[in-house]
Amino acid sequence: MRKTGLGRGLSALMDEVAAASEAPQPPGAPTTVAIARIAPNPGQPRRRFEAAALDDLASSMREHGVLQPILVRAIANDRFEIVAGERRWRAAQLAGLHEMPVTVRELDDRTAFEIAIIENVQRADLNAIEEAEGYRRLIDEHGHTLEAVATAVGKSRPYVVNLLRTLVLPHDIRQMVIDGRLSASHARTIIGHMDAIELAERAAKEGWSVRQMEAAARKGAHVEVKPDSRRVRTTTPRDPNLAALEASVADALGTGIRVVPGEEGPWAGTVVVEYHSLDVLDMICQRLLTSPRGFEP
Repeated sequence: MRKTGLGRGLSALMDEVAAASEAPQPPGAPTTVAIARIAPNPGQPRRRFEAAALDDLASSMREHGVLQPILVRAIANDRFEIVAGERRWRAAQLAGLHEMPVTVRELDDRTAFEIAIIENVQRADLNAIEEAEGYRRLIDEHGHTLEAVATAVGKSRPYVVNLLRTLVLPHDIRQMVIDGRLSASHARTIIGHMDAIELAERAAKEGWSVRQMEAAARKGAHVEVKPDSRRVRTTTPRDPNLAALEASVADALGTGIRVVPGEEGPWAGTVVVEYHSLDVLDMICQRLLTSPRGFEP
């Protein structure tokens, strides 16, 4: 498989696309296209569009028009395919518009998909599963390394690794993440668990925190889950620096962790790394043993 980085070329192209959407087009360049001549990209990484958000955008377009061009590329039969901006195209149709501004670029399939992924990630338009599937396609279909993907989307390598792990979850759980009934952090705690689906359904129904999910995963799906003590205000507040450190390391390792200060003071204590299956334990060990710095929070 060819291994390449996304490179300065794509970064420069993304800058050009951003500038083109902000600045007026040069004289003679096509600035508007009939909406009927524009088609969505079948490989678009984003599959879910919130109806309420589309309605709001359509209302704005009825009053002000389409303020920002979408990025398209020419295809057969004098038509155009969307590279970035499908949400605006859908809203324009809802608004009853007949044409809209576009920026036309000559792009191959690979570059078009890369731009679509980066644009959606930058706008936070993808749910966790869509984002993970996009990263997987960049690696499997376009030959990019984990490091190249992480650099291109402005994320850490552990973030990309942890997100990719959600793709091994059963379809029903992935759909719960897509629908917003379960967070990616909840879902990661039950990867490889024999009762994963039942745990996910209970978590969504009963509104478990990630900590409660981790506790249930350790004990089994049929135990009674105690209230999350972290949601109760105590007279001794949690050190925010320790809480931030826990969150950072937990995201890097993809599992729960607790930092427990010792009685001697903040310079000594215990770090507890939690796991709920042998697969997760193996993943933690591999992360700690294969990197010269252990892990990169």
